[in-house]
Amino acid sequence: MKEKSSYRSGFVTLIGRPNVGKSTLMNRLIGQKIAITSSKPQTTRNRIRTVLTTQEGQIVFLDTPGIHKARNKLGSYMVSAAENALKQVDVILFLVEPTKFIGAGERHILEKLKQVKTPVILVINKADTVKKEEIPEFIDVYRKAFDFCEIVPVSALRGRNTEELIKCIFQYLPFGPAYYDEDTVTDQPMRQIVAEMIREKALRLMEDEIPHGIAVTVENMQEKDGIWHIDAAIVCERESHKGMIIGKGGQMLKRIGTAARRDAEKMLEEQVNLKLWVKVRKDWRDSDLYLKNYGYDPKDVAGGE
Repeated sequence: MKEKSSYRSGFVTLIGRPNVGKSTLMNRLIGQKIAITSSKPQTTRNRIRTVLTTQEGQIVFLDTPGIHKARNKLGSYMVSAAENALKQVDVILFLVEPTKFIGAGERHILEKLKQVKTPVILVINKADTVKKEEIPEFIDVYRKAFDFCEIVPVSALRGRNTEELIKCIFQYLPFGPAYYDEDTVTDQPMRQIVAEMIREKALRLMEDEIPHGIAVTVENMQEKDGIWHIDAAIVCERESHKGMIIGKGGQMLKRIGTAARRDAEKMLEEQVNLKLWVKVRKDWRDSDLYLKNYGYDPKDVAGGE
């Protein structure tokens, strides 16, 4: 580590419209997968903290749900979590896709950013999908709309220019000691990470057959003789959804379990015995009780922690 006088540490949030690549970027910056990713919008539901520690300092990232128009209590929770994070960090990363037109969703976020004094770095993600000579045009469009402290084009998927982004972030962090020890990668409980892994596989494998109305709860997780035994339930809102998740002869549920088990074994570095069930909880996304039970407590957002 460098001398304490030059060490920087602080909190950085990633915001943007759903499906712009926030979780992919955060996973890339810390060097391993913690947040789940999917081609579907609103995949991230909670604020997820991850930690990057280098010789220069420590960055604590907060990956937030995408800011969108809420249609139920879960949606309201997600938007509140994202907007509340703007007031609690040292740097904001605003992720957008390369475009010459600023849409209504991005303009809504820009209005939210004008209400805070926090330094904002514009991150133009998916820069690998456009011609290099076009990027200055995209930068110019956003530069006219807001006074960003930095504008950095990156490709989270391919890892392009992410080191430059990290350097930019450190420039705006305060001097101070680390918040976490250098081995910490996330403050998320293992159960929650495993639950999110299972939900990710369900979202990916089900494609358009099932909406976002699923949650996953890990009901038992314990290690014995070098094997992790995990019992988890996939919660859905309709009996018809339950049938889709299970699939013909149980094949879909088996595919979800197999894919999730592989990810869990990589993370835990031990063999995993994963058992999955499917439960129906009608309209759980509009139930305060179920939202709290599944880890989406509005009090957590209101309290700021």
